[in-house]
Amino acid sequence: MTTTLIVGASGTVGSELATRLAAAGHTVRRATSRAPTAPDQVQFDLVTHQGLKHAFEGVDRAFLLAPPGHVNQNELLGPLIEQARVQGLDKVVLMSAMGANADPSAPLRQAELQLEASGVPFNVIRPNWFMQNFHTFWLAGIRDAATIFLPTGSAKGSFIDARDIAAVAAELLSSHTHDNADFDLTGARALDHDEVAAILSKAAGRTIRYQDIPPEAMLQGLLGAGLPQSYAEFLNLILGYFKAGYAERTTDAVQRITGRAPIAFERYAEDHRAHWQV
Repeated sequence: MTTTLIVGASGTVGSELATRLAAAGHTVRRATSRAPTAPDQVQFDLVTHQGLKHAFEGVDRAFLLAPPGHVNQNELLGPLIEQARVQGLDKVVLMSAMGANADPSAPLRQAELQLEASGVPFNVIRPNWFMQNFHTFWLAGIRDAATIFLPTGSAKGSFIDARDIAAVAAELLSSHTHDNADFDLTGARALDHDEVAAILSKAAGRTIRYQDIPPEAMLQGLLGAGLPQSYAEFLNLILGYFKAGYAERTTDAVQRITGRAPIAFERYAEDHRAHWQV
């Protein structure tokens, strides 16, 4: 029986992945920065790396990601990748982000390259923008003003449901079929935010619209929400890439790895409509 360490196990992808692996009979070890409250949890601080060796003890495979709020992803992930190399793990799946491999100096790309050079069987998955952002990060504007406020113009994005990301990660962690390959993960089609607003409106039973805003307004909003300056600037930067059209591309990776089509935005909207109803 293999033991799989999940970093970010309380997050959107990690929690779904933990459920999937446990249901499939895997022994799951969920990393948490807080004192464990369940037998399958282990305390590990991804920022300070306190508890790193203990978290990896007896682990065969690992799912790694860098938490939101940080731009030094290579510094956070590097020691984990090195620990995986030292222990000779059977498999590591790293969740990066679509477009990270466009710049060799980008922190996430540096982490990818370290994993590729480690000698550990690996996969890198690079999801596009999450559908789940609309009931988390972008929820306040939708709830309070029935408006999606973003600086993305009329550009389209092939949004992906986090449940599909977890499904892909579970498959990759369960076999060696796709070892030493990277995958860009997207939904089946690209939508602009007017189309997104129309779909959310139908699911919520009220009119939700999209408003394009200046990048400066977005930055001030992010800072006002309490995000660190560096991370707020990073989000604004990648939203600029969205506006430039870099998020529109689609891939067939979800279909190839899981054997089924990606979850449609309409299904996501129906499944989470309570968040936008008033």
